[in-house]
Amino acid sequence: MNVNKSKEKFDSIPFYPDHVRSEVRVVIGITAIVLLIGILGLIFPLGLGEPADPMNTPTHVKPEWYFLALYQLLKYIPKTAGAVLPVILVLLVLLWPFIDRKPETSKKVQRIRFIVVAVGMIALIALTIWGEVS
Repeated sequence: MNVNKSKEKFDSIPFYPDHVRSEVRVVIGITAIVLLIGILGLIFPLGLGEPADPMNTPTHVKPEWYFLALYQLLKYIPKTAGAVLPVILVLLVLLWPFIDRKPETSKKVQRIRFIVVAVGMIALIALTIWGEVS
C-alpha cells in the first residue's frame, strides 16, 4: 500500500504554486492585450461619423410600425410634450377604472365615450399610416 500512495504523490501537480502561477500568467497576458488595444484606440481613434445628436433624427431612420404614430406625433408637437403626453395618456387609460367608479345609467355618456375612443383610434391609425408613407 505504501507504493500506491507514493506513486499518487508523484502523479499529481500541486495547485498552489503551479496552477496559481500559470493563471497569473494568463491574467497578465490578457491585461497586456487589453491595455495594448486601449492605448492603440487612444492613439488612432476610429469614428463612424459625427457624434450622435439626440434632438436631431436623420431623415432615413424610421422606427418599427408600433412606434410610427408617436414618431409622426413628434414631428408636429414640441419634443417635451411629445415625450410626456403619451405617457400621461397611457397612465390615464390604466387608472381610469379606479378613478371613475360610479355606475353608469346614461346612454349619452356611453355614446360620448364611444365617440372619444373611436376618434382616438382613427387618429392613432392615421398617424401610423402617415408615419409609414412620410
